[in-house]
Amino acid sequence: MSDEPVDLAAALSRFEQLWSPRIVTRVNDYDVRIAKVAGEHVWHAHDDTDEFFLVLEGQLRIALRDDVGERTVVLPRGAVYVVPRGVQHRPSAPEGASILMFEPSGTSSVGDRHEEVPGHVDATTGHRL
Repeated sequence: MSDEPVDLAAALSRFEQLWSPRIVTRVNDYDVRIAKVAGEHVWHAHDDTDEFFLVLEGQLRIALRDDVGERTVVLPRGAVYVVPRGVQHRPSAPEGASILMFEPSGTSSVGDRHEEVPGHVDATTGHRL
């Protein structure tokens, strides 16, 4: 990783692919990833890690399934949310959004348990920017 500051707007302008996170830097054993998103991701869960979301542009919705039932949290620009480990979730952005995520390095973008991955979702551990 670079020892220079990272301009997130410039980094986002370097790619067009949706649901295909780019690793902008690392903090200890965690990736800091950015992604452009639109439409729906896939229902999935990360068994061993929480997942941190920060909305940089637009609005992100995260549908959640847990012991209580199903609900959706709505994150406007500048909002953060942490999906607890083991909770099934499906991010979506009907109008499109840009997000930043913290995840342990090597974490799959479709989690440990997931539905069939549609063609518009990149099942990856992140791409170098």
